[in-house]
Amino acid sequence: MGIVGYMRGFVPWIVAGVISSFDWRWGALAGLVSAVLLLAQDLRRGVGLDALILEISTIAYFVVFGAISVARPDSSLKEHTDVISFVWLGATAWGSMAVRRPFTLGIAKRQTPREYWDMPEFVQVNNHITAAWGAGFTFIAVSLAVAGAVDAPAWIGITAHVIGLVGPAIFTKVHPERAQARLLAQQGSVTAVPR
Repeated sequence: MGIVGYMRGFVPWIVAGVISSFDWRWGALAGLVSAVLLLAQDLRRGVGLDALILEISTIAYFVVFGAISVARPDSSLKEHTDVISFVWLGATAWGSMAVRRPFTLGIAKRQTPREYWDMPEFVQVNNHITAAWGAGFTFIAVSLAVAGAVDAPAWIGITAHVIGLVGPAIFTKVHPERAQARLLAQQGSVTAVPR
């Protein structure tokens, strides 16, 4: 599974983060527009809705957050957009696992031949990857909330972002390859057993 496939779903969040540094209302609008454009592109390609959990959740977030930012531009929420966005992403990851549809499963299906989709190992690998992303998002949200509460230096938040995003990205790259190697080794030992 290519890491690029996973990172594509985060483009609206990155766009919103950059634009929000100037104005949170424009950040929410830019995030929404980029999310809708990516969703439309995926739907034109024939990607099923089950593979678009992250994209749909992203649109929902920016609709809600955008409405709040326009209705109450002086809301104290604008000071906490970073924490709130990672809480939302964490809730998306953990929620998708709770309903047995890990959000990475749909992304992986775009990059994996259909004959593997129903294999328990394929689903298990995606449960692990979704859990890694959920843990990363949760780590960032908690770290930023604590750092904000104690008025920690900016490098703490930057470090939390790096750890919380790079860790799951590396895991996403490495874990499927290791799981596949283990599966092949198990199959090899089964076929090597005399009958």
